[in-house]
Amino acid sequence: MPANPVLTPERFELEAAADRPGWGAPTGTIGAGAPTPPPTRVGSQPVEHGRTMTVGGTLTATGVLFALILAAGAFGWSQVTQTTQYVDTVTNQVVSGPGTNVVEQNTTSLPGWLFLAVLVGIGCALVAIFKPRTAPFLAPAYALAYGTALGAISAVYNNSFDGIVVQAVLATLGVFFVMFFLYASRIVKVTPRFALMVIAATGGIFLMYLVGWIATLFGADIMFWNQPSLLGIGISVVIVIVAALNLALDFDFIERAAKAGVPKYMEWTGALGVTVTIVWLYLEMLRLLALLRSR
Repeated sequence: MPANPVLTPERFELEAAADRPGWGAPTGTIGAGAPTPPPTRVGSQPVEHGRTMTVGGTLTATGVLFALILAAGAFGWSQVTQTTQYVDTVTNQVVSGPGTNVVEQNTTSLPGWLFLAVLVGIGCALVAIFKPRTAPFLAPAYALAYGTALGAISAVYNNSFDGIVVQAVLATLGVFFVMFFLYASRIVKVTPRFALMVIAATGGIFLMYLVGWIATLFGADIMFWNQPSLLGIGISVVIVIVAALNLALDFDFIERAAKAGVPKYMEWTGALGVTVTIVWLYLEMLRLLALLRSR
């Protein structure tokens, strides 16, 4: 099972077999280390290549999702407001402007629908995972919902660390293109051992997140990785690396699925999987840069 829940070999094989009678994956399975040469005929019927998934089509769908995230992000950003107050430290009263014993206090207000947007995005992604035929519609819905949330979150970070969002976006895009080059040139090869290591590391990270979140419900703060210490920064760097390596797994599954001749609508499932990884990578980049600038 890959680290990305959207891109599973079982899902691609099921969709290839269910699209019409006689369809199915060729000899071998879709997954890391399993050879699957591109078929010209599956079962008793020829594969109609115009109706099958392609790497180029998946990249195009991914570009569309990126554009939607950017557009929705601009809207989410605009919904975050910041107010500035001047407080007299002696009387603890709000005053009209700067002065002696006066400190500036900035308050950031998030839109009330932010949590709802996150839930809608998660819901769209989950439905698209289990019903890939809906991915051409739900993947853009995910991008719009999560894009608004990312825009609002980015605005909060930018209010605290001016220019951090531009840095995080450039760093995320840089990592994406570097990983794409490394995978396309076969400098990075997705072997079974490589995939197992990345999956194990990803599972450990999300288990750490889960334990930390559960601890907060009981009033305990054990999220030491959010502290601007050497340990916190080191863990954040490792998480960014693991997120980047997940892109190689995503590229591998997309390539093998395209060779297996799965239906064309699976391009949007592949694009959704890559987008989910990039959203995670971007958020981790934001956190890492914030930790570095807090020291």
